[in-house]
Amino acid sequence: MYRERVTSAPGPADQPQPAPAAVAWPTSPPGGYPAPEPDRLTRFVLRLHERSPRWAVPLAAVGCVAAGMGYALLSDPTHADPDAAPTCLLKLTTGLDCPGCGGTRALWYVLHGDLPAAARHHFLFIFALPFLAYLFVAWAGNQAFGWRLPELRISSKVIGGFLAAWLAFSVLRNLPWAPFTSLYV
Repeated sequence: MYRERVTSAPGPADQPQPAPAAVAWPTSPPGGYPAPEPDRLTRFVLRLHERSPRWAVPLAAVGCVAAGMGYALLSDPTHADPDAAPTCLLKLTTGLDCPGCGGTRALWYVLHGDLPAAARHHFLFIFALPFLAYLFVAWAGNQAFGWRLPELRISSKVIGGFLAAWLAFSVLRNLPWAPFTSLYV
């Protein structure tokens, strides 16, 4: 391939042809209906999104996280009645712990600095918390200030393994014999 002899020189037929003129993207599929005009609420939300500063969405997310932490601190879920509102509907109706049961109590213990008690209530939540915090800080810093923190690359296999462990944890914590009764909260 590299040692072949060239026997002909490029002619006009070998020159690249100009690209065809760009065709406009159709606004509706052939034979279809035109795209509907957005309603007033959608237009309002789109206008808000266009006009909002870059830091507004991360600030709203921080507000939601702060509201969740405030709820955990004010409600003291460690001493709440089982039927206190709001409660887990699965636990209320079946008596079984759902995959998230113990998460609010674990957050309460984390906010009070008691990591062993937090891990007792929901170990996987405590395990995932530093990763979720870093991912949030990296995302919010990029959105608000343009910071480029090193990416935390988590493969789909690791995520699948974590979800499988969470599912196994959810099933095992509801088994009524030892050693699984230690997972029951």
